Amino acid sequence: MKSRIVAALTCTALLAGCTSSPQPAGTPPSAAPAPRGSTEAATPAPDPCAPVIAQLTPRQRLAQLLFVGVSPTDPAAAENLVRTEQIGGIFIGGNPTNLLRDNALAPVQQAARWGVAVAVDEEGGRVQRIDQLDGPLPSARAMAATMTPGQVRVLGQKRGEELRARGVTTDFAPSVDVSAQPDDGPIGDRSFSSDPAKARDYGLAFAAGLRDAGITPVFKHFPGHGHATGDSHEGAVTTPPLDSLRTNDLVPYEALASFAGGEVMVGHLTVPGLTGGQPASLSPAAYRLLRTGYGFTGPVLTDDLGAMRAITETYRLPDAVLHAVLAGADQALWSSGGTVGPVLDRLEAASASGELPAARVDEALHRILPAKHAC
Repeated sequence: MKSRIVAALTCTALLAGCTSSPQPAGTPPSAAPAPRGSTEAATPAPDPCAPVIAQLTPRQRLAQLLFVGVSPTDPAAAENLVRTEQIGGIFIGGNPTNLLRDNALAPVQQAARWGVAVAVDEEGGRVQRIDQLDGPLPSARAMAATMTPGQVRVLGQKRGEELRARGVTTDFAPSVDVSAQPDDGPIGDRSFSSDPAKARDYGLAFAAGLRDAGITPVFKHFPGHGHATGDSHEGAVTTPPLDSLRTNDLVPYEALASFAGGEVMVGHLTVPGLTGGQPASLSPAAYRLLRTGYGFTGPVLTDDLGAMRAITETYRLPDAVLHAVLAGADQALWSSGGTVGPVLDRLEAASASGELPAARVDEALHRILPAKHAC
């Protein structure tokens, strides 16, 4: 309980808009309740996403649930993929920057009838994409060691403005993992701190700066990679038991219910006492914990399902995507390891058979589309 109170106070101090403003003087009172028997009170509010979803074919609805890696060296291929399949998001990894130069993303965005999220993982330090274009960013650990949260927010806003100018809409950052690993560890200097409260405060500050610039921040890697054994890029990874995570790795997530405009990435982490031997990214219990235990209502996506052995050693990509969506992911991410067609074929077959309920797809669309301002 104490950590929840601290998180709430921290959010109030760091983030403008975390709490509602008092009613201004002179504001007229709310309308009186409708008289008994009035049909007005029973009329539900219109669903702004319903007419948008109605425009999508069944395959396009499923395509919106995909976040697909594209080659940074081939803008034409990215444009063709978006135009042909109308996927929900593209991810630009690696060091080449062709897609981030000369307004190359404009035709890609124009090819998307309902908009497309364009993501990079711009954390700073050893994980950044535009350092060759706009200068380097210090690692999270270096930020926390040399700057105040306020300064980190300003830095995040500046970086966000640079990303926005290049056509990026989403940053797979900050990492709010709590870690004391050496700098070159799987998380290492990607973590702001081994102190959960400090990792929370600095992560929120960087995320708020990105949001100030119009970039969607993505908090990762839920429920916490900082104390896990191994690297999910290389194989299966196990965290400490859930009870231990609650007082350490999960502390940063206590503030997210009050942070509007962010998303969460779920890692491929096996959690004793939670996931039943499954990676969290494929575990319904992990998504329930995030939604009901930590009150997060925004979009949730997986870590990379196509290039990380914690998944690929056990699952084919189409099956991994289906399992993730069934578990509660709104979008399934992969950077490599498969093409879109077979994945959509698998999702379509599951939808037709009832294995993938229409309500699960609709629930995801009602988070994905508003985040892109499509409805």
